[in-house]
Amino acid sequence: MDNAERRAQLSAQSCISERTTVLFDYKAAFQNSVEQVRSEGRYRVFADLKRLRGQFPQAVRRRDDGSEQDVVVWCSNDYLGMGQHPVVLDAMTAEIEAVGAGAGGTRNISGTTRSAVDLEAELASWHQKEAALLFTSGYVANEATLSTLQKILPGLIIFSDALNHASMIEGIRHGGGPRHIFRHNDLAHLEELLAAAPLAAPKLIAFESVYSMDGDIADIAGTIALAKKYGAMTYLDEVHAVGLYGDTGAGVAERDGVLDGIDIIECTLGKAIGVMGGYIAADAVIVDAVRSWASGFIFTTSLPPALTAGALASVRHLKAHPELRDAHQERAATLKRRLVEAGIPVLPSVSHIVPVHVGDPVHCKLISDMLLEDFGIYVQPINYPTVPKGTERLRFTPSPNHDDGMIDKLVDAMDRLFSHCNVARRPVAA
Repeated sequence: MDNAERRAQLSAQSCISERTTVLFDYKAAFQNSVEQVRSEGRYRVFADLKRLRGQFPQAVRRRDDGSEQDVVVWCSNDYLGMGQHPVVLDAMTAEIEAVGAGAGGTRNISGTTRSAVDLEAELASWHQKEAALLFTSGYVANEATLSTLQKILPGLIIFSDALNHASMIEGIRHGGGPRHIFRHNDLAHLEELLAAAPLAAPKLIAFESVYSMDGDIADIAGTIALAKKYGAMTYLDEVHAVGLYGDTGAGVAERDGVLDGIDIIECTLGKAIGVMGGYIAADAVIVDAVRSWASGFIFTTSLPPALTAGALASVRHLKAHPELRDAHQERAATLKRRLVEAGIPVLPSVSHIVPVHVGDPVHCKLISDMLLEDFGIYVQPINYPTVPKGTERLRFTPSPNHDDGMIDKLVDAMDRLFSHCNVARRPVAA
């Protein structure tokens, strides 16, 4: 090898060595991101739970060592236990036996299943609208619809409640149009923002009925009045209310007699209805426009027929059984009262949500872990970013199936652990 070749080889080795030293360490970056979450006390661990058919809210937890533990679930969004109800299970089983498991693709390519068509008609009627459109989840329904509305309505200005769900925020951001955030449930602030917007511009107010972390409820009638005054459309997320409020369970808007004042209602099939999926209900032309433009609908495999059949059976059952809603409200009120009597700081809530303030992510996780391991009570800690730092909490969702004995055990365990962990029991101001 002559000198020129040797110099070329050394130069190449030097370049390789230099490149090697500056290559990005991807694995370390991911590890650092996880460690940051751990250091803040908000690392989330999923419980390995097997729900027991017909025995909700009881379940079996599998520990890391393979042993099993009987637990009572206190944080499920299957608020009425419809995911275990025989009428739902029978409908799903019959649909699988009749048409098979999968939907076969998107509705644009593979067509639509009959139970999906029937379910959309049932949902539209439920909310007193002309049409409804199914999505694969409530998250997708919000993200796809709110982003698509900004394509359909150029220059649309969206006014969004400060505590709206992440899926609503993502849809609004994805649309890329002008947006304003109004203080949570503050209609005076909302009106200030509306009054400052161009009168002729298209506008939309996006808000929720029941806010699931605090358990408070929006002034829907007041919001509708402002929308009419300033020429805005209304978009109401009822995911934590559908099935639970109103004479037939259509939500808070039905309970308050203002369904006709809401332009677009968005709901889930995965909470009180007990299955999976999401939907919007609105005038037929609105639904048709979203169906024709929304990527989140067009390019996604549709819900399997067993799910749409189960959801259809669940909705029909809920419409005919208001006693389930009565029992649900009674259980929530009873749990709040019992916790308050024990000196546990329950956050003010006018809904079925029972949030207990802890205020520290480490203590919140510790109490949650001890409830599970020592008492067989499963409730997940709610930490940042789901709620603001300093407001960490345990969020209980009692169902009609949580009996007095389960409530006794929970209250006793909370009383012991708040003392053991030295967590403040100060009253929580409204």
